[in-house]
Amino acid sequence: MFLLFVLVCSLSVQASPPSYPLIVQIPLTIDITNIVTAVGGKVIDAIPGAGTYLLRVPAVPPSWMLSRLGIQWTELNEGAMLPGFGELGVLALPPDAAPDWYKQQPSMLLIRSADALLYSTGRAVVIADINSKVDVAHPALIGHLTTGYDFVANKPTGPTTLNQSSASFMDQPPSFIDQSSASFMDRVSATFLDQSSASFMDDNNPAYSHGTLCAGVIAAVAPDSMIMPLRVFDDRGSADVFTIAKAIRYAVQQGAQIINMSYGTLNDSPTLQSAIKFALNKNVVVVASAGNKNTSVPQYPAAYNGVITVAATDLFDRKAPFSNYGGDVYVDAPGVNIFSAYPGGYYSVVSGTSFSAPAVAGTAALIRSLHATGVPGYIAGAAINIDSKNLNYAGQLGYGRIDVLRAVKPD
Repeated sequence: MFLLFVLVCSLSVQASPPSYPLIVQIPLTIDITNIVTAVGGKVIDAIPGAGTYLLRVPAVPPSWMLSRLGIQWTELNEGAMLPGFGELGVLALPPDAAPDWYKQQPSMLLIRSADALLYSTGRAVVIADINSKVDVAHPALIGHLTTGYDFVANKPTGPTTLNQSSASFMDQPPSFIDQSSASFMDRVSATFLDQSSASFMDDNNPAYSHGTLCAGVIAAVAPDSMIMPLRVFDDRGSADVFTIAKAIRYAVQQGAQIINMSYGTLNDSPTLQSAIKFALNKNVVVVASAGNKNTSVPQYPAAYNGVITVAATDLFDRKAPFSNYGGDVYVDAPGVNIFSAYPGGYYSVVSGTSFSAPAVAGTAALIRSLHATGVPGYIAGAAINIDSKNLNYAGQLGYGRIDVLRAVKPD
């Protein structure tokens, strides 16, 4: 009898009809109820005021049905992953070290971020960082965070909220350290902890520290700005296009003037592009990392028009070996051996375009505190052309490496 019961249950599971997570865009004048009824689906989630819905449907509707129902476009809800990043280890500092000690690291000195604070500190500017969880109690972030939102904890659950066949990617730049960074580490008397015995390290959670590290960079560059932490990626670095788009619109509606996005997907998504356009039309500066594949193949949202796409360089203004390049790149910022905050009150040394982008987002905040418009132009106009140091990538690194002081200092 027991075996028969198991067999019946197994057949029942196998007989379950397939379903698909479908993003639907409709005019605000159309009632989504009629569309749901017509396609035999169910509403899973919605982006307020956008006419964008996430449905669960038994089949993707044919194109003729879309136009008849007034649907502007649809796409399956594809997955996205935070990029991996080279991490050298976790640092413990002496008790008397200042929480923001790392603002004097070589990469920050190169872009002259500390000198720029004489002219602007980013006061009254809100930077939304769409990322993984942030350690809100970290000493380097206390006083720098404003109210955020956890889209992971409040996300509708179910196997069809994401297209299970979607292709995600993780970039993994190499870990290395140059002599300049090494000597700086010696000066601050930092001690690397044993990763194998550190309980706060979890190799199965590649995104565990990503949000905290990016926020730490922003706080160092623009200390009087307020960082709005928006958790979209779970601890394994997984998210989806619909939730990212929802977070972008949320950031704009909650008053963010800058949005940092240290991630990307290879899929050109109309849902994501629509959210980016919404932000840009509201005079929000959008910054995104170029990617860590050492390729000119575009990733999104970095490749969308109007986005400040950031490639990574080293202390000698050379393109980082892992950094993407190409016509989509707007400017460059140091992304090799970057010191920043790590969960649990620790610090780490990391590499990746993920940590170049927040330096530019912080720079944008300093400028936005002085100028209501034209932020990208100020960043570009102050950039240092580095083509002579990157002959193989001439013309593919945008306007050059950022100089924060030049961007904010009056003429």
